Parts: sequence; C-alpha cells; structure tokens
Amino acid sequence: MQVDLPDVLAEVTEQFARYEKALVANDVAVLDALFHADARTLRYGIGENLYGYDAIMAFRAARSPVGLMRKTARTVITSYGRDTAVASTLFYRDSTPGRVGRQMQTWVRFAEGWKIVAAHVSVIDEPGGQKA
Repeated sequence: MQVDLPDVLAEVTEQFARYEKALVANDVAVLDALFHADARTLRYGIGENLYGYDAIMAFRAARSPVGLMRKTARTVITSYGRDTAVASTLFYRDSTPGRVGRQMQTWVRFAEGWKIVAAHVSVIDEPGGQKA
C-alpha cells in the first residue's frame, strides 16, 4: 500500500479546507455534502453521538451558528492508498481559553468524490506546554 501519495494528499487537503471554511461559515449545505449519505456514517461530537447521515444532518440544521470561529493547528492528513485518508487537527476558540479541541475525520473516495464516513470531535483542557 502506498502512503501519502502527493495527488491524493492534495485532494483530501482541499476537501478538508472546504470543510473548515463551511464549518466556520455555518454553510450547512456544504457540510452535509461532505458527509457520506449512509446510515453507517457517524459523528461523535462534543456533546452528541450521531449515528447515520440523517442524524448528522438534523444536528447541523439545529445547531446555532454563534461562536463557530476557530483557528486550527497541527493538522495532519495521511492517505492510505488512493481511496482512504485520515485528517486530524487541533482547534482553538477565543470563547474557550485554556481548552483545545481535537478533530479526526476518516475520508473515503466514492464515485461522487471524497466523503467523511466517520468523525470525532472532543475538547479537553490545554495540556501544559503543548499549545501550537
């Protein structure tokens, strides 16, 4: 298996940036489009466990657009072959000083393009001396 093929990394990096832009702008249509429309798609959030595309869509539709701005750090994207990648990043919000968010996404290439099939988001106290 080839790891980190440059063209695959470029494609997933582009989709990751698209996701980030849509997230802070609360562009629900783009966010929905980036998740795989399947009952097996899941997203573990800070305060919710969402099983299936429909649950993820419902969460996005109901979420407040307030306070979504953030900065990311230490983003790592790794591809495995031509059709699978994992994107991991830390994020910081001014509204939660002393806390760091962690986000991981598993991306898979389908006929319609790259889609998130699993995501995990959590927030912890900032570990001492580790801020980006």
